[in-house]
Amino acid sequence: MEQFIFQHLIINKVMLLDILLAIVLGFAIGFEREITNKWAGLRTHMLVCLGSCIFTLLSIHAFPVYAHSPQADPARIAAQILTGIGFIGGGTVLRHGYSIYGLTTAATLWITASIGMACGCGFTALATICTVLAVGTLVLIRIFEKQYIHKGSKNPRRFKVSFYTEMNTADDIYSKIIQNFNSIFEINKVNSNSNPGLMKISFKLDIFDKNPVQFLHKELNLVEGIESISIQELYE
Repeated sequence: MEQFIFQHLIINKVMLLDILLAIVLGFAIGFEREITNKWAGLRTHMLVCLGSCIFTLLSIHAFPVYAHSPQADPARIAAQILTGIGFIGGGTVLRHGYSIYGLTTAATLWITASIGMACGCGFTALATICTVLAVGTLVLIRIFEKQYIHKGSKNPRRFKVSFYTEMNTADDIYSKIIQNFNSIFEINKVNSNSNPGLMKISFKLDIFDKNPVQFLHKELNLVEGIESISIQELYE
């Protein structure tokens, strides 16, 4: 009995390499999510991949007494990973009006869990290839979508617009902005700390036009009294 316990206190070198690889591959996918400013970023993906790997290793190696039993099912614990990832992924999906955000991040958590399971099973080549394909899909397909796919009403592009205006014209401009842009979902008006006498107005909206930046400049040029416009696209 003491020998059995002592053996399980020492981690197998192959298992250690699988765990380290799971962390590295989780980092690769999480890094892409982190630099695109997603809520589920670097640490989340690393932990999901690591946890999936550990649970899979436990499923295979933690119950040697029952390994040859007719009722043995080494995939039972690993199968529950999918249920747990469903809860985590569901927490990253947000809906605002007709727009849904976070589906891509939920999918990355799902694929990250599968990569961790592959590491736990010892399929390191499969896990590495899948990581390269996942990161390539996230980066290259985003570029392809921007170049060749028109953003329709199902998937509008989201922008944040900020500008300064004089105090005496701020209320009038604020009203015009609300009237001219019917897809605004957030708008703020605050006094400028760095420029006394000026008011800062910022708002977020969804744009359906094929050339959204040109569209915004054209519409904002019709409003008098706006100074130093800043336009920033908010990615999924």
